[in-house]
Amino acid sequence: MAGHEGSHPRQPHLPDLNARLRAEVSRIDEQLRALLDAMDRLQGLLDAVVAISREVELSAVLHRIVSTAMDLVGARYGALGVLGESGEHLEQFISVGLSEQERTDLAETGMPRGLGVLGHLIHHPEPLRVDDISSHPSSSGFPAGHPRLRTLLGVAISVRGEIYGDLYLSERSDGRPFDVHDENIVIALASAAGIAIDNVRLFERVRVGAEQFQRLLLPRLPDLRPFSAAAIYRPATEPSQLGGDWYDAVLLPDHVVAIVIGDVIGHDLHAAASMASTRNMLRALLFDRLNPPGAVLSQLDRTLQAVTSNPVTTITLARLEPEGPGWRLHWSTAGHVPPLVISPQHRAEYLFAEPGLPLGVDPDQPRPDHSRYVPPDATVVFFTDGLIEDPAQPIDESLDRLAGLAAKYSSLPLDDFVQALADHHPSDGHDDMAILALRTPHV
Repeated sequence: MAGHEGSHPRQPHLPDLNARLRAEVSRIDEQLRALLDAMDRLQGLLDAVVAISREVELSAVLHRIVSTAMDLVGARYGALGVLGESGEHLEQFISVGLSEQERTDLAETGMPRGLGVLGHLIHHPEPLRVDDISSHPSSSGFPAGHPRLRTLLGVAISVRGEIYGDLYLSERSDGRPFDVHDENIVIALASAAGIAIDNVRLFERVRVGAEQFQRLLLPRLPDLRPFSAAAIYRPATEPSQLGGDWYDAVLLPDHVVAIVIGDVIGHDLHAAASMASTRNMLRALLFDRLNPPGAVLSQLDRTLQAVTSNPVTTITLARLEPEGPGWRLHWSTAGHVPPLVISPQHRAEYLFAEPGLPLGVDPDQPRPDHSRYVPPDATVVFFTDGLIEDPAQPIDESLDRLAGLAAKYSSLPLDDFVQALADHHPSDGHDDMAILALRTPHV
């Protein structure tokens, strides 16, 4: 029988290996560039929110919103249309980017009435990206003297759950149409801008004392379904100054909810203003789901240290995400009291874990992240230390009393539950207190 030579796998040629290596290095380089670009955008967003939060007059806030949005996406033109009470027409229109000649040419035209593509966003307040305005079904052309614009990015701005106005951007400086990254960063800015508008309007209206002002600074919780939620704020028993307690909750895509509770040290206008700016910046960062809560708090701390003189702040940031039949709670604390979880069987347990330093102490220190499974029909309670502090008794005793109260009243509807905790709190009432409770859906 004649023999035959065995076959051997063909070895790749050196040029093939070099080509593959170059392709892989090129791919990694592209990913790094994209990451750096995303980091620059996020820092730009934080800087923009800081700039907006520093303004104390409504007109200045509105102009700052437009100019910072233009900077974020490199737009040549920007405008903000404020809706009238009916929500159907514009009662104010702030534009940025027009030359003096263009403004002169448009002087006789008057304020835009909210027609055409502008009107489309008024009646359909979803984010709008248009690569060719003239081809959009709602386009009605431009008035005489108006610059001919081709591209448009429009995002609605909501204040306390109602559409306040619409932010319009046009013509990127590089000539390219707006992309999804532009849209996402302007949406995040619009969320923070809504809070800034709300806060400055409240500052302008406050005349009736510190307690009412503090209550108005706190948010009205949005619809967080499938979760139920309730919050309450109580001022100190003898309120004479503003406080720095606050809470916030934001529903993110895929049935994920972000929860924040914090306390700025101090009881004055500076503490209240610091609370507002911190909350604004953190609201913008809540949309970043790639980083764990500890990394988000670290970014917030570094930004606060760099651009503000805010006092020391304690805070807990948590994110509740679906997992199996229940939920996974991810959280990080910055010197704040631990959350409290009440099981479906009405057992109360504190989530004691390694805390990080308060904001404003040392931004270079690591911030530990923690995780805990939360079953259906459980209640998670976030609160400030004013709920438990009493110099006449040990803090452990106060915590035990609060846990007992939480277990006792956990079968109540959430609004009644937080009311009961606030009514029967174990503290001496010398400090403001805030409570935010979230209940997971029942299976």
